[in-house]
Amino acid sequence: MSVIKPSLAKGTRDFTPVEMVKRNFIYDTIKSVFKKYGYAEIQTPSFENLSTLTGKYGDEGDKLIFKILNSGEYLKDAKKKSFDFAQDENSNQLIPLISEKALRYDLTVPFARYVVMHQHEITLPFKRFQVQPVWRADRPQKGRYREFYQCDVDVVGSESLLNEAEFILIYNEALAKLGLKDFTVKINNRKILSGIAEIIGKPDLIIDMTVAIDKLDKIGLDGVSKELLERGFTEDDLEKLRPVILLEGSNEEKLASLKEILATSETGLKGIAEIEQVFEYVESLISYGLPLTAKLELDITLARGLNYYTGCIFEVKTNEVAMGSIGGGGRYDDLTGMFGLKGLTGVGVSFGADRIYDVLEELNLFPASAEIGTKVLISNFDAVAEKYALPIL
Repeated sequence: MSVIKPSLAKGTRDFTPVEMVKRNFIYDTIKSVFKKYGYAEIQTPSFENLSTLTGKYGDEGDKLIFKILNSGEYLKDAKKKSFDFAQDENSNQLIPLISEKALRYDLTVPFARYVVMHQHEITLPFKRFQVQPVWRADRPQKGRYREFYQCDVDVVGSESLLNEAEFILIYNEALAKLGLKDFTVKINNRKILSGIAEIIGKPDLIIDMTVAIDKLDKIGLDGVSKELLERGFTEDDLEKLRPVILLEGSNEEKLASLKEILATSETGLKGIAEIEQVFEYVESLISYGLPLTAKLELDITLARGLNYYTGCIFEVKTNEVAMGSIGGGGRYDDLTGMFGLKGLTGVGVSFGADRIYDVLEELNLFPASAEIGTKVLISNFDAVAEKYALPIL
């Protein structure tokens, strides 16, 4: 029998005892803040029915879902059909025949499923947090893994924008406790993006627009423009869009410009009003002496590619290390409606524990207490001494 060379699947990692102590320091710190604000912990299975997950993340997100092959003779039904796998639509027809389950892509959609299934056991508004791994068939690179942990915190059953302000406080307090001193909480509103799509005459292409804009940091303005053209936008549309997504100035100046640009869009103006309300809540808290470490920035290009967001959206980045976002989230209206429970709004954010680990490691911010080690060594030299050493343990 040949010897198998041990290896890890791409995008996954082992964690040593020392690394686990550091990771638990991150989890414990973030959990302590969640609990302080009144959130209770739940867990959901590592895999869900494929139908639970698909259709919630957009076409690009759905492609990154890890499908689980059916057990047994899963190709039996597939053999009855002839497929041209060069055609995407044929591949999509094959998937239900060979896969009925998938590893969870995030914690939000499983949470929506949880709320619907446990609706008679929970009290609204329901505040929960969850720290578990998720899986995405993404291309591994620095700060991007195929298996990684999310620390999610959500509230469902409340339309109050105080929740959005509270999540800014949670980000501020948790990241400051972890030792980060220079980070930015970016905020936008999907209604503003919908308003932009309206004023350029492409309201039906809002999803296409947000998917493309969400890649601005990765592919640049030229890349976004090229993708928008491929998705049905014209050069005239882009001429109207570019000045909007390139708005500069303070938050107040950006909001003032947006009010003029979106003056004819009721949806867009509502999004602006929601952003202003959140900023007002945060300013009120600062006036009462709240120490705010985070910088708050209105970012019109922030789109969050997931289809289920409908209101305020967030993204957090550290300014000390070249790293992607270390957190993000937003408001989602009626996500539970896909599972039969209509009219229940929710909002939540997530901490990317793995990227936070990389940032703390690079900045040497882990405290000395986050190191493995024993304080006492009990030694014995013979069988008689063992009898006295064991009770001491």
